[in-house]
Amino acid sequence: MRLFRLFVGISLCLTICTLPATNGLSAAPKTVSPAKNAPVDPVLQQRLQLFQRLEFVYGIPWSYLAAIDQYERTMKKRQKQEKPDSRLTAIDIPSSVWCGSLNPEDDDTDHSSICFFGGIGCDGDGDDRADRHNDMDVLTTMIRYLSQFGFNRDDWKIGLWSYYKRDRAVKTIDQFAAVYEKYQTLDLDAHHFPIPKRYNYSYNNTWGDARGWGGRRIHEGTDIFAGYGTPVLSTGYGVIEVVGWNRYGGWRIGMRDMGNVYHYFAHLSSFRKGLKPGDIVEPGEVLGYVGSSGYGKPGTSGKFPPHLHYGMYRDMGHNEWAFDPYPYLKRWERQMYSKKKRG
Repeated sequence: MRLFRLFVGISLCLTICTLPATNGLSAAPKTVSPAKNAPVDPVLQQRLQLFQRLEFVYGIPWSYLAAIDQYERTMKKRQKQEKPDSRLTAIDIPSSVWCGSLNPEDDDTDHSSICFFGGIGCDGDGDDRADRHNDMDVLTTMIRYLSQFGFNRDDWKIGLWSYYKRDRAVKTIDQFAAVYEKYQTLDLDAHHFPIPKRYNYSYNNTWGDARGWGGRRIHEGTDIFAGYGTPVLSTGYGVIEVVGWNRYGGWRIGMRDMGNVYHYFAHLSSFRKGLKPGDIVEPGEVLGYVGSSGYGKPGTSGKFPPHLHYGMYRDMGHNEWAFDPYPYLKRWERQMYSKKKRG
């Protein structure tokens, strides 16, 4: 324990020395966006440099810190914010956890008082205040909390489960970290229409239409009609979670993107060779091919014209809810054709 405190003390000194009073984060390595020649969002750049600096100080990979931050950012989007948050990061440690459940002060910043009441909040920037609204304090506290469980990825996953008490949160954060590791940037919000522009296709807004096979239900997605074998493309940066058969969707693929949205590609004729759960994909990458599979046992096909059923589902914290993908498809389609004109 003394050794850990000494390490934390040295780390804080290094952090104070290396963080200038204003925007000294520019000393950290620059990011490279997957989109060539595209300008990098300065906020994303500052956030990445903060994560990289903490990796240098504490040893935890910046990609893992970024993944935790992104998970919390996506969950905040599901909630109505009372006022804009000026912080650089989105990790929000509840006051009962930060200050201690029995602490009478919800915004206690005194480290000795916080420790007395069993809170986890600590000072990360050397100002003698443990402020749950301060980015450095919050990130340092999260690092220290995870370090209790060990110093490798499996240990951190145990720590994340202890903190969130949710398997889906742990899996999503681990997936986000893998994607960040691969692309070495936070700028991963690009999307792509699921059908290549050189192929013929058509679609309308079929969200909410009645469906009768397998019981009365509504249509949770948009049907894009195209010929057999038309390539189906990844709609974003993310991780493949499901590849296989579903009695409704036939041969289908599930991918979770960096916004924590699950993308569902169904009624396929086949998958791209070698595609498997855990694979990292990017916008425009071929995943499979249009077909007419589904509505029966594995291999059933031809009960309807060939088309791609495309669905989107949000992680709401306790379950996932479908929402209308049609507006997103229209936006990505416009972007696809505008890129062609600019080229």
